[in-house]
Amino acid sequence: MKYDIVVIGGGIVGLATALRIKQQQPSLKLALVEKEKTLAAHQTGHNSGVIHSGIYYKPGSLKAKNCIRGYKMLLDFCNQHGLAYELCGKVIVATSPDEVPQLEKINSRGIQNGLTDLKRISKEELREYEPHVNGVEAIVVPQTGIINYKEVASKYAELLLGLDAEIFTGQKVNDILTSGGEAEVITNKQSFRTRLVVNCAGLYSDKIARLTSEKLNLKIIPFRGEYYELKDEREHLVKNLIYPVPDPNFPFLGVHFTRMIEGGVEAGPNAVLAFQREGYTKSDINFKELTETLSWPGFQKVAFKYWQTGLGEMYRSFSKAAFTKALQKLIPEIQEDDLKVAEAGVRAQACDREGGLIDDFLILEEKAAINVCNAPSPAATSSLSIGQTVSELVLKRFGLEAQKVEFA
Repeated sequence: MKYDIVVIGGGIVGLATALRIKQQQPSLKLALVEKEKTLAAHQTGHNSGVIHSGIYYKPGSLKAKNCIRGYKMLLDFCNQHGLAYELCGKVIVATSPDEVPQLEKINSRGIQNGLTDLKRISKEELREYEPHVNGVEAIVVPQTGIINYKEVASKYAELLLGLDAEIFTGQKVNDILTSGGEAEVITNKQSFRTRLVVNCAGLYSDKIARLTSEKLNLKIIPFRGEYYELKDEREHLVKNLIYPVPDPNFPFLGVHFTRMIEGGVEAGPNAVLAFQREGYTKSDINFKELTETLSWPGFQKVAFKYWQTGLGEMYRSFSKAAFTKALQKLIPEIQEDDLKVAEAGVRAQACDREGGLIDDFLILEEKAAINVCNAPSPAATSSLSIGQTVSELVLKRFGLEAQKVEFA
């Protein structure tokens, strides 16, 4: 089966990338290959559903550029196709005076990234937004919203099929052979010949990249994020979204409260090492994958550097009381009995050999492939912009001009 492009990975980034390619060059023959029987089964399907504003990210970084552009593209897309979302806003809360300087840095980044109407508020003003929150100061971010990303991904797939792309599910990529400027993508069921592979394989993006690249200096480390959900009678404690001031040295935002578009309030996540790449529970263990993680020199350096933080995260994983205590920093009224276990997610975090947890999106080009090797949060918000970025690389490879085809 011969194609111009084969996209590997049927999550929101893979679908958005395939869609932007077909929208800009409908003549290109494209196939999308997904190993699961359903699309959006992993990071997209376990997403907490936040539309990120772009306030946290380093100005000029791929995260900042793609989140800001992707935010507008996502809202335009939802408006055009009647997908539900709500721009409810969020507060980022300093719970002690020593967190205020970091709060100021976050506010400054937001302004540099072009966010308007950010508002610094006092302890007293915070009570007007979130009456039950404890804090000495906060930032109101009106751009933040909530959405169901599985619905967005489903609409991407529907439009993609309408543009004569082909989607193959239940096909795990086992190998990629390259020769004569072409590639052969071999799955457990068939093979696809293609001029170019686009790798959007998420938790397995490094393994797919290694099939076309001999010098990949990174490994995906899976971090499980565990959540609780507030019981119905305690949902009144949270009006919208409540975030702490994040640790600037750790690429996670800390436990927070998220009101969901379908109703309900999530509390979390923590960030613990998953014992397999799709390890959604503590008992999910793949010894081969765990050994690969533990033996990676970069992970060993990360573990040495952050062992205290890691132990704290692991303790909260096994202790509901400790998890509750972390949440009480933001809402002192929260009690253990207010929380019920919710679904966990797994974040694909790229880690280089030197021990760097890669903080930005990372797209690497090879002769036969374009590899999206690091696309953690805010990748869902940024999905159409990441897709646009990759599609521009694709069209450049083929010497084609983008057609002015928008969200048709």
